[in-house]
Amino acid sequence: MPIPRNKDLFDLTATQAAAILPGDDYPWMCLSLIKNFIDRLGETLSPERYEKAGEHIWIAKDAVVAPSAFIGDYTIIGERTEVRHCAFIRGSALVGADCVVGNSCELKNVILFDHVQVPHYNYVGDSVLGTYAHMGAGAVTSNVKSDNSDVVIKSGDESIATGRRKVGAFVGDHAEVGCNSVLCPGAVVGRGTTVYPLSRVRGCVPADSVYKDRDDIVHKY
Repeated sequence: MPIPRNKDLFDLTATQAAAILPGDDYPWMCLSLIKNFIDRLGETLSPERYEKAGEHIWIAKDAVVAPSAFIGDYTIIGERTEVRHCAFIRGSALVGADCVVGNSCELKNVILFDHVQVPHYNYVGDSVLGTYAHMGAGAVTSNVKSDNSDVVIKSGDESIATGRRKVGAFVGDHAEVGCNSVLCPGAVVGRGTTVYPLSRVRGCVPADSVYKDRDDIVHKY
């Protein structure tokens, strides 16, 4: 399969970050833009709907944020989103509307589209999760290779160098990532795909598939 572009993975009407996710771009191309984009976007948000909770932090007034959660600079928390106890949002995080960031989850340099759930013990770094994507308990993105070399996105015989040492995963709309799975650096999970629990995912997984392991991927329909 060709390496997916934004238009292949995401409904770009379901995020405030569409301006840095052009349809024909590859999803990792936005990673260096997230921090500055959040700062610009935050200044345009309605003060009737969003509270400026720090110099570079905006939280929707109807969001629910636990007192024990940490919210770092360059963060936007969308409307009706729930940030649960001991969540650690390190910064450069654009969290959409109607999301769940669960207990002891950590976010860093990410875009979560509307309706994303990372509800239990998840780490999501240098990544983009499409609308209604769901990470099972303990599922994480790995964003640095063991040898610290730059991440290369691969699909079959195709490969694209990102020029970045830190690249997480790109999870399409309505994808389900099973409990305690690891999405390796540069993993791309297609729209509507289900990843079995305890999986280690590398490369690109087609849309509307069931990922059992790298040699056992079946189409749903």
